Amino acid sequence: MQDKQTEFKKVAFIGAGNMTASIISGMVKNGYPSDFIFASNPSTEKLDALNAKHNINISQDNSAVAKQADIIILAVKPQLMADMLSQLSLTEAEKTSKLFISIAAGLPVSRLLELLNAPCRLIRTMPNTPSLLGLGMTGLFAPQNVTTSDKEYANQIMSAVGKTVWVEDESGIDHIIALAGSAPAYFFLFMEGMIKEAVELGFDEKEAKAIVQQVALGSAEMVKQNDVDIATLRAQVTSKGGTTACALESFNQSDLTGIIKKAMQAAISRSQEMAKLF
Repeated sequence: MQDKQTEFKKVAFIGAGNMTASIISGMVKNGYPSDFIFASNPSTEKLDALNAKHNINISQDNSAVAKQADIIILAVKPQLMADMLSQLSLTEAEKTSKLFISIAAGLPVSRLLELLNAPCRLIRTMPNTPSLLGLGMTGLFAPQNVTTSDKEYANQIMSAVGKTVWVEDESGIDHIIALAGSAPAYFFLFMEGMIKEAVELGFDEKEAKAIVQQVALGSAEMVKQNDVDIATLRAQVTSKGGTTACALESFNQSDLTGIIKKAMQAAISRSQEMAKLF
């Protein structure tokens, strides 16, 4: 990730869940030295697994790893964030000398700064679950007091698990949640429906899953490899009066586009509600 080891910064993850494990795995795979990576967690099982796989520094003491780090990644569940930060034993000077990166859903920058009780440099991010495979899509937002070098470093870290996009306004993170964070579940639901119908048509479930996942994979790859809009790709599959046209007409009669819009707006609304809960 850097050309010289002297340029690496010490990164501490507070929380050792699946997303932490994915980001650390991506960082190490991309050349980040494991001795510059720290992780803390209340229980030792996940920490031991991370240490066994990547030989990183581990501790059950959040404050201990935070004090050693240049960058602190807040990776605990939103409902646990207030308690965790209230117990973080850092002076105001220590807090303001470090960069904080949050991967917690629903917690706005203003609330995180309130919990940190210091004018910290903080970047809010929203990765999605395909990050577990290195195929993630992460949205990032940085307030004005965050430096360009801070943003570049945060981008390098999150790029270890996929692609990134920056939003100018924090409300854009809510939109990223609807468009990327929650979106894998939309595709999974669609695939579930296709598999269920395939089974009813006589395919066994294993065979149906294999067919649907290959179609989904191939369709995504066609979008990736063809520099045309998706509507053009759809039209190329749709012969006038053919089977595909009839299937799409059925979708249109059910207002599939309107259903998608309503679902995404529901995700945005829930994200906005969550900002008031914790």
